[in-house]
Amino acid sequence: MVTDGEIQDLIAAFGDPVIEKRHAAVTALKGIGEPAVLPLIAAIANATDNDRRWYAAIAVSRIGEPAVIPLIMAMETNPQREFRKYAAAALGEIGEPAVDAMIDGMASDDAELRGFFSQALCRIGNPAVAHLTSRLEDPDETLQHCVTLTLWQMGETGLPSMVGKLQDGE
Repeated sequence: MVTDGEIQDLIAAFGDPVIEKRHAAVTALKGIGEPAVLPLIAAIANATDNDRRWYAAIAVSRIGEPAVIPLIMAMETNPQREFRKYAAAALGEIGEPAVDAMIDGMASDDAELRGFFSQALCRIGNPAVAHLTSRLEDPDETLQHCVTLTLWQMGETGLPSMVGKLQDGE
């Protein structure tokens, strides 16, 4: 069992001038998995510089699916732009396991938050398209508009799916 102190020591290594130590910390935190998620989210929020924030985001993205809901919940409660930018990047790196939760999050009243989710979904690209397309006729108008705009922003990745659904009259 890893202690909170050991997790914090690994997070502190993100500030080490030796790049191998930073990479080793990311690998170790990935190996720790879910117990490292909340401390890494706090590290993204409290980082003193973008390098530390970036390493924390990479580490949490490597943990994968167990980080999705905690990241989204933190983005909903933390309005700091830099935090949201790096948390969204982490969600984008997690990929398809984060797609449905981010689409659900687009029903938020927070326009900036919706934009970050849209950017992350665009980053995921093709694996997100079917999920987005299935929500084009969602009863929530805000969500419906966000899904349409996200597919539009995806360009050649998202547009054919959206146009096909409209032509089929689904």
